[in-house]
Formats: sequence, structure tokens, C-alpha cells
Amino acid sequence: MGITAMIPDMTIGQLYSEAESRWGEIWDENAARLRILLVFPRKERKMMELHGDMIEHGQPVMTIFHRPRDEASLLEEQGLDPRQASFQFVDISSPDLGPWMQQLISNEKWLRNTVSVMSIPFSMGIPTQRSFETEQLICFRHPSLPAIERYYLPFPPTSIPGKCFVSLPRRQAAELARQQAEVLGVGRLEKKSKITVQEVAYEPSPPTPTMSQSEATMNAMMDNFSNEMLENMAEKEPVTNVELPKSSPAKEEISAGSVFVPLPPSTSVDVENTHDDPEPSQEQNSTSGVELPEIEEVDEEAGMSEIEIEFRELVNGLLAAGVEPSDMMDDPRWEDINERAAAIGFETWPVFLELAAMG
Repeated sequence: MGITAMIPDMTIGQLYSEAESRWGEIWDENAARLRILLVFPRKERKMMELHGDMIEHGQPVMTIFHRPRDEASLLEEQGLDPRQASFQFVDISSPDLGPWMQQLISNEKWLRNTVSVMSIPFSMGIPTQRSFETEQLICFRHPSLPAIERYYLPFPPTSIPGKCFVSLPRRQAAELARQQAEVLGVGRLEKKSKITVQEVAYEPSPPTPTMSQSEATMNAMMDNFSNEMLENMAEKEPVTNVELPKSSPAKEEISAGSVFVPLPPSTSVDVENTHDDPEPSQEQNSTSGVELPEIEEVDEEAGMSEIEIEFRELVNGLLAAGVEPSDMMDDPRWEDINERAAAIGFETWPVFLELAAMG
């Protein structure tokens, strides 16, 4: 099998002069060579360009196509329409001629005859032409085309310019490519005798900081609450004013006696027992002189500003009324208290989270 390459703007004569420098040992200048003419239908030209890829041959095969132009009428006089045929000149070594034509003759029944290749008559007035001696070439033609006896050229077959298709023997071409690669320093790279694998020291990863169960639960609750609050802010309708439950009676009202404070049941029972049993009363009188330590009541609202007390009452009232924490911001009182709290620098958000977690 061969490898076909296309060389543009070339002639067979130029390839002869450059053969040794191009192909080196593949080219044998002492090998017997000959030229033949192949005539076949134009639709098969692409296949014939790469014909050498399917043929085993030992020397380079050089081919070039020629299309008749001004001399086309000379072929029509012989009964051949040049527009229906392709004409290929093949320069090949004698030992390779048999394999090159065997398939075409055996399978496709190509025919053989002799053609005289001669220069175009000067009477046709073609300006670009050069006379040369007439050559007798072996012609192989497709059976669908008529035979011709004469073929006219403006130049000798070795001087026809155009695209040259060169088929090189595959094995020799591969060896030539390898040798050229070695000369250029890109072939036969030395392999490493041993590949050293460097082990990477294992470094334990730092311990992951742990979080207590209570902290994790609190963080998860706060994240869930914040997400739900942001999602529902744009969906829920504003909450109307919700009546707050009545606050517990003030200390002043209790001290003035204007508010009735029920006593626990145990107190009434003790009062009845005092009438029935006078002795315990005497014992109580005897101990009444002992001063008991006063229990100081802790005021949760001590140290709180008025705005904080008002904010806590609002949140606790809304929680007691069953309002979700995410809906409290829709209450008009919320915005008013937050504006006044921001004016004095009081942060309502931490207090809100504390009350929401307790509620």
C-alpha cells in the first residue's frame, strides 16, 4: 500500500530533479521507469487520484492530470468528447506497472492501446506552446470511452504544470519519516529507567469545633425563624390592632385599697381556726415581738427605659394574643415603637429574639 501526497504547481520533470533530495533512499535513480496515459470517465477522477493508496508498490509513482482546452476539437474529431473524460499521465517504475493496472484490467475490463502524444499544430495559433518530439505511450482506457490514436499537448508530458499526485511506498515512507525525525531530534526519546514516586506526608486535619446541643438547637431555631419571617413578610396581610390583655394592677392601686386582692384559701382557714383555738393566738402574740427580715421584691422593670418596657409589653401582648412572631412586624405599633427606639439608640431586635424564644 502507498501514501499519496498532492504537490501543487509542479511538473513531473521537476520531481525528477528533486527526487533524491525529497525521498532519499526510497528513490532509485537506476530503476527502469516508463510513462503511460490513463483515460477514464471524469466522475472517477477522485478515486484515481488516490489509486496508489490501494496498491502495493516499491518506487514512487508520479501522476498529473491534463485538461484539453484549445486542442479539444482535435479529440472530438476522433470521436471522443473531452468534457466526459479525464486524462492522467502516470510516471511509474516497470515492476510496479503490473500491480498498478491489475485491478483495473481484471475487474473493470479496461482496454489497452498505443497513443501518439504530439505537440499541437502551430496552425491553431496557440500562443503558449512548445514543440517537442512525438512520443508513443501505452494508453489504458475505460471500456465506456472510445479509443484515440493521437493526443495533443502544448508542452511535453514532463513539463505539464499543475497538481502532481505522488504515491510513496508506505513502509519506506514511514522509515524515511522516522529518520528525518531523528535528525531533527524529535525521535526515539529516551525512556526513564525508573519513575520515583514521592510520598506525601500525611497531615491530620485540625479537629472540627464542636457545638453544644443547646447552642445548635438555638441556632437552628433562629435560622428557621429568620427564613420564615422573610418569606412571610410579603405574603401575609397586615395585622390589625390587637387588644392587649389588661395589665396587672399597679402597686399604688393595691396600697390604696382600691383593688380587691383575693387571699389564698389557706388564709381564711387560719382565721377560722383562731376563733376556735385561743392558745395558738397567744403563741403568735408571744412571737410577734420578733422582727422578721423583710423580703425585698425584685422589680424586673428596674433599669429599663420606657421604650423597652413599651416594646416588651407589645411583644408579650401579641404573643399572648396568638400572633406569630413573623407577623408582628405588620402591626402599625411595631413601626412606631421601632422608630422611637432608633431615635434614642435602643436595639429592639435582641429583645424581640429573647421574647420570641421564651414565648
